[in-house]
Amino acid sequence: MSYVNPSEFAVKMVDAGEAKVFLSTRDTIIRAYMAGAILALAAAFAVTVTVRTGEPLLGALLFPVGFCLLYLMGFDLLTGVFTLVPLALIDKRRGVTVKSMLRNWSWVFLGNFLGAFTVAVMMAVIVTYGFSVDPDEVGRQLGEIGHSRTVGYAEHGAAGMLTLFIRGVLCNWMVSTGVVGAMMSTSLPGKVLAMWMPVMVFFYMGFEHSIVNMFLFPSGLMLGGDFSIGDYLVWNEIPTVIGNLVGGLTFVGLTIYITHARTAADRRPVSHDETAEVDVAAPAEIESVKTV
Repeated sequence: MSYVNPSEFAVKMVDAGEAKVFLSTRDTIIRAYMAGAILALAAAFAVTVTVRTGEPLLGALLFPVGFCLLYLMGFDLLTGVFTLVPLALIDKRRGVTVKSMLRNWSWVFLGNFLGAFTVAVMMAVIVTYGFSVDPDEVGRQLGEIGHSRTVGYAEHGAAGMLTLFIRGVLCNWMVSTGVVGAMMSTSLPGKVLAMWMPVMVFFYMGFEHSIVNMFLFPSGLMLGGDFSIGDYLVWNEIPTVIGNLVGGLTFVGLTIYITHARTAADRRPVSHDETAEVDVAAPAEIESVKTV
């Protein structure tokens, strides 16, 4: 499926990070908004499938459809720019600074939130007939997810916070692998397959994705979930964002960059013949220097 080797897609990763830094504010927000909205729709779809079939694996199997679509259309998630943009800074691309990187992250965060929140409101309207009746089964499940993944962590104190952070790390390890997966092939089927697998893993395992949560928790609050905005921020969104940053950059961005874009010298031994050639050449070089 037109496989691209690691040394080539490592350069593509840095190029992509550089391009995102210099993208206009307007385009950054639009692309982030659409990414947040499409991912939120995919999450709503997966929850609906899980509730109606009683099979979480089926929901996880279908969720990546949204992820694949948004990346094929060139939209941006915060989890992706966390991984790609710092590489352009580390590679010392001209004009890329810490300030420009943080600017990109901030606009993408805002756009993702607005897109996810828009879908959250729409779904709340759908499952309550415009807030005129109690939430249906899907709506009740959305409210329960918000409760269990905020108050549920808080009940365990520091251990719950650690668990939340690690789930955020593992999430973006998988999601960013999907982002890079799109660069591993030049064919559409190859891109989709490489993105689909790790994203399915993250969703089924219940890892914490900051953008998916921008949909799940606001919709849960609107649908009667037993938790507060403070619970959402302290016991989910903020630790998840930090975990997503650490996971994507550490386990995907930096590892690929260091070993494929900035590969260290290999340890291949010098053969006896090569050593002899160097020894023979040395006196001649010395005599040449004396002559000069």
